[in-house]
Amino acid sequence: MAVNAMNRLPRAMLIDMDDTILSAHGQPEIAWTIVADEFADELAPLSPKAVGTAIAQTARRFWPAAAPEWRLKLTEARHEVARRGLASLARLDQPAPPADLAVKLADRFTAYRDEQMFVFPGAHEAIDKLKTLGVKLALVTNGASAVQRAKIERFALAHRFDHIQIEGEHGFGKPEERAYLHAMETLGVTAPETWMVGDNLEWEVEAPQRLGIYAIWMDIHGEGLPQGSTVRPDRIIRSLTELLPEGG
Repeated sequence: MAVNAMNRLPRAMLIDMDDTILSAHGQPEIAWTIVADEFADELAPLSPKAVGTAIAQTARRFWPAAAPEWRLKLTEARHEVARRGLASLARLDQPAPPADLAVKLADRFTAYRDEQMFVFPGAHEAIDKLKTLGVKLALVTNGASAVQRAKIERFALAHRFDHIQIEGEHGFGKPEERAYLHAMETLGVTAPETWMVGDNLEWEVEAPQRLGIYAIWMDIHGEGLPQGSTVRPDRIIRSLTELLPEGG
């Protein structure tokens, strides 16, 4: 099958959830800065902007090197990221804010993210249309069961997929090969018959490509590939609606 023909659909798609279907973790520096502004008096003389930037930069260093178990305890991971981020702002004449403030910042960040979460425009409709066109669909997401299941129920995703695969329920997640292999086995398809769609270049592009899966990168904000990236998606989209055949 010529999967690079944009007007043809595969037998199956493995679709990521966070920042592919749902706005969940995108633009973290903006979110951290908004939250820091709520604690401006306690953070003074540090500015909310400086705090937001420091914590976001710390998170960017933390997550690529983090052990998989951190994904299953997101609250604790955010506490650690906030502590490290605030510690990085310490100066000889100004110590870092106390650890309990880092915890409060992180917990408010989690609540803020939950408050602001939404389904990307057209995502439900695109998934429903793919299903009516006969594409087998698997939702493949990392993270803890309770957290991810709550999102699936809140945003009415369960009935839209033939298979729901959550890292915390299966004991493995992306970018482990068995995450993709198990989903394909459950759907009864092979790698050449499958597309993977998601926003993480390692988890949804590089790793599945090694298995022969056609990998589509979700660039929701249109920022383009990071400078120096060696990962080359088979296709780049900004909305799940772009997956539908023309006229579909």
